[in-house]
This record gives sequence, structure tokens and C-alpha cells, in this order.
Amino acid sequence: MTDKRAHIVVIGNEKGGSGKTTTAVHLAVALARLDKRVAAIDLDTRQRSFGRHLENRADWDAKGNSKLAMPVMLPFQHSKAASLDEAAVEDARRFAELLAENERNFDFIVIDTPGSDTQLSRLAHAAANTLVTPMNDSFVDFDLLARVDPKTFEVKAPSLYSDFVWECRKKRLMARQPALDWVVMRNRISATEARNKRRLSKALDSLSQRIGFRVAPGFGERVIFRELFPMGLTMLDLPQPGLGSGFSMSHVAARQEVRQLLRTLKLPGIPESATAV
Repeated sequence: MTDKRAHIVVIGNEKGGSGKTTTAVHLAVALARLDKRVAAIDLDTRQRSFGRHLENRADWDAKGNSKLAMPVMLPFQHSKAASLDEAAVEDARRFAELLAENERNFDFIVIDTPGSDTQLSRLAHAAANTLVTPMNDSFVDFDLLARVDPKTFEVKAPSLYSDFVWECRKKRLMARQPALDWVVMRNRISATEARNKRRLSKALDSLSQRIGFRVAPGFGERVIFRELFPMGLTMLDLPQPGLGSGFSMSHVAARQEVRQLLRTLKLPGIPESATAV
């Protein structure tokens, strides 16, 4: 055991369908492939997509198809208390205890959150060292971050979510904790240079300077991400014996997207030249 505490990476977004779980799985596996001690926590206790993906991965690994880098899943038990107030108190205690018991045993803890404003999501955001917010490349998803003028597309005001992240930052500074590094990840970016794409880029750049987040290129729209779920695999694991599918240029591009995200995040102890992923 060491006195060094794990770096907590939270994948957070109050809108569903933005690619949070895909991001969480690939990030956790990428770090494990770099021989880092990686723990994973799934706070979306209803869907459990993150947890199910890693369970499928453990099953695939146990069948001896190949040796996979395995993050350690830390199970979180949602309170069954009848009173909402009692459940909230118990959930907060359980989450704090889960982090306290494990933060010195791992280099990184990757946390996936629900696609809505819940207490568990708020607890995770407050604990984050790095916050990754995936968003689809559209003004529908941008509305989560800020409102824009419908004629000029200039940013009018930050959204409730942006204000919430700002409050998390202030609380960390008041508690003399390291500053929260917020990264907004653009998923499903169009390959064509469309007018909407340019407008969104301009709005993101303006907002990032205003409220202080970094913008990272994300993942393209690829069916393979969903096809790998039953096996618990990621793009970093391909090609895979026993899978029965080839390795295409699209797969190469997807793997490069994962590597680019890891470089952009600039996580502690991860050199930009890391090639193991």
C-alpha cells in the first residue's frame, strides 16, 4: 500500500446517448494496458452498462481466447432504504467509504455516471480530478453546456450543468484540493466541413475560454463499438482470436481516436509517447 492516492476520472454528462460508457470502458482498458492499477465504478445502478461490459470482458478472458488487460470492478450497492432522505445519506456514505477503501490501492479510478441529474452523479463530479464530458457534435447536446443566440449562434449563458461543474471547482479550491481538469469530448464529428460543424466549433471555443474547459476529439460513429459489448472487448483488443472478424482501416482509425483521447487528457504518469495502447 502507498500514501499516493488514485487519480479519479469521472465520465459525466446529464444527457443520455452521448457515449459515456464507451468512453469509460476504453479509457479504463487503455490505462490497464499501460500496466496501471485501474479500478472501475459504475454509478448508473439501473443500466449498469459499464459494469456489464467489464463482466463480459472477464468472461471472455476466462475462456482463454487471449489474455486481456483487466480493470478491477468495485461494486457499488445502491441503498434500498424506503425513505429518499435516508437512501441519499446512505448512498453518500457508501460512496465515500468505497473511495476511501480503494484510493491508495490504485493509480486510477474511472467512474461512469448516470445520464441524468442524480445524487450519485453529483457525488462523483465532486470527487473528480479529471472530468470528461462526452457530447454528440450537435447543438442539441451543446445545450447541456450553454444556450446560444438562435440568429448569431453566440453563447448567451452557461447551462445548469456548466454552473454545477463550476461550483464543484470552487468547492475543490476552497478545500485546497487540486484544480478540477474539465475536458469536453466531441463525439460523432462529421467528416464533412459543414456549416453546423463550424458554428459548433466556434461556440465551443468561445465557451471553453469563458468557463475553462479543454476540448478533445472523441469517437466517430462506428457500429463496432456496440458489436464488441457482448464479448467485453474494446478497439484496443483487436484483432482477437476466436472473434471471427477481420481488422479494417476503420478499426485502425477508431484505435487512433482512443490514443488521441488519452494523449489529450494528459493524465498523471501517462507519457504522451505511450504506445502500449
